[in-house]
Amino acid sequence: MDLDAARTQILDAAEKLFYERGIQAVGMDELRTAAGVSLKRLYQCFPAKHDLVEAYLRRRDTRWRAALAAYVDAQAGGPAARPLAVFDWLGEWFAEDGFRGCAFLNAYGELGATSDRVGGVAREHKEALLGYVTVLVRTVPVAEPEALARQLVLLIDGAIAGAALMGEPAAARQARVAAAALMAAAGSAAGAGAARDGA
Repeated sequence: MDLDAARTQILDAAEKLFYERGIQAVGMDELRTAAGVSLKRLYQCFPAKHDLVEAYLRRRDTRWRAALAAYVDAQAGGPAARPLAVFDWLGEWFAEDGFRGCAFLNAYGELGATSDRVGGVAREHKEALLGYVTVLVRTVPVAEPEALARQLVLLIDGAIAGAALMGEPAAARQARVAAAALMAAAGSAAGAGAARDGA
């Protein structure tokens, strides 16, 4: 098995085990067994566990955000529907077997106080999510789109945490209702501002 194939198998095993059970609960020997590689090959690919944790989180970030964007692109109609489609995707994710919340907040909760690298990757993920939602919101005629995007991301993170803690996929639907209300209020504010400017 070449290094690329081994790396993929190790990352597949790490993603499953770290997300299901937590990072600190999973040892390198268990990962080696689950990945079907030798310990020597494991350490050739990832010299230390923190290297593997960072690679796992970076790959998960890429996959998670790509899946979200693909869903929004496929499902949403006009610009106003696109931010709300994010919550529809969350509802489908929450209902999946094995859903355990946000991998980045979970990792930060475990290791953020002792690992600048984990904290950095978690922050980068949240900043990228905010950037994506901001792009969606900027296509909608609303007042202060950046502020609205931050509010929507708070709803997203709250829904993820609520669904994970309470085991309730309906958190996505509840957050969607709140998001629609925020968007309507921001749209009304934009309309009132335009009317004042035109007066």
